[in-house]
Amino acid sequence: MALRIGVIGTGMIGTDHIRRITQVLSGAEIAAVTDANLDLAKQVAQDLPDTEVFGDGHDLIGSGQVDAVLVTSWGPTHEEFVLAAIASGKPVFCEKPLATTAEACRRIIAAEVSAGCRFVQVGFMRRYDAAYRQLKAVIDSGVIGAPLMYYSAHRNPDVPSTYTSEMAVVDTAVHDFDVARWLLGEELGAIRVLPAKQNSLGGGLKDPLLMVVETESGVLVNVETSVNIRYGYDIRGEVVGESGAVALADRNQVDLRHAGLRSGGVPADWRERFAVAFDTEFQEWIDTIASGSEPVGPSSWDGYAATVVCDAGVRSLATSERVPIVLGDKPALYRN
Repeated sequence: MALRIGVIGTGMIGTDHIRRITQVLSGAEIAAVTDANLDLAKQVAQDLPDTEVFGDGHDLIGSGQVDAVLVTSWGPTHEEFVLAAIASGKPVFCEKPLATTAEACRRIIAAEVSAGCRFVQVGFMRRYDAAYRQLKAVIDSGVIGAPLMYYSAHRNPDVPSTYTSEMAVVDTAVHDFDVARWLLGEELGAIRVLPAKQNSLGGGLKDPLLMVVETESGVLVNVETSVNIRYGYDIRGEVVGESGAVALADRNQVDLRHAGLRSGGVPADWRERFAVAFDTEFQEWIDTIASGSEPVGPSSWDGYAATVVCDAGVRSLATSERVPIVLGDKPALYRN
């Protein structure tokens, strides 16, 4: 029997995941949808046979026709729906952010700890990208020795007019923060955000930014965000170790040589660059939940840690000062 998923939020990312689950992956079906804009939810459901439209997320979560919940609604609503899913004993996949404040994330953690098991997986898809997984495998093998520095870059061709300087930290660099924690296997301890010379194409944004992050053991993590660079969507990463270095390769399918020049393509956006990672992320989640196991991907603790790092980064953006990152004790539920 297919895993019956209820989707809360049928905007761009929600509909993309619905397409993925119904057209690309196996083992699941969309049993229910809802959205703050019910007309939008009804429109999406028209193309989904046997999919029920619910008036709100709580009714969807409580339905006996829903085995697992996918939360892709507006960020400030994530906490209430994730908590409701935990209270109902249903697994929930929540796109980032887990919640918009550290306090809200801690309430979600407390609910899971009280239940004694994990229900939540957070959508940090870079952990499922083949190149990042190979990067981690090299680090874990020890072939380059202990990591000393990690360089990470997140470049967008442009961003909407509604994009703010703070969003470079909380919406863009948040993925770099999470993947740094995962690659290096330790928490981040402090952050300093430094605006570079302003890009004249950025409409007044503090862009680009250089973020200097320190891990608890002293590894330096440099995160560059450049969100108006025009040439494409370019994700970079390199770990420098004691006896070697390992970096993500360019994503070119071909190497073009013509008229005295050598060139390759650059992804246009995040969907092109990480399409396969999203597919892998959801297929592994579906397979795990369908087997009756707890989620094994990014946890509520990972969502909380990312939020705390982002909060510290926003404070540093305002002052360019070094800001400590204080997480507190990690519950035993998340230590393995």
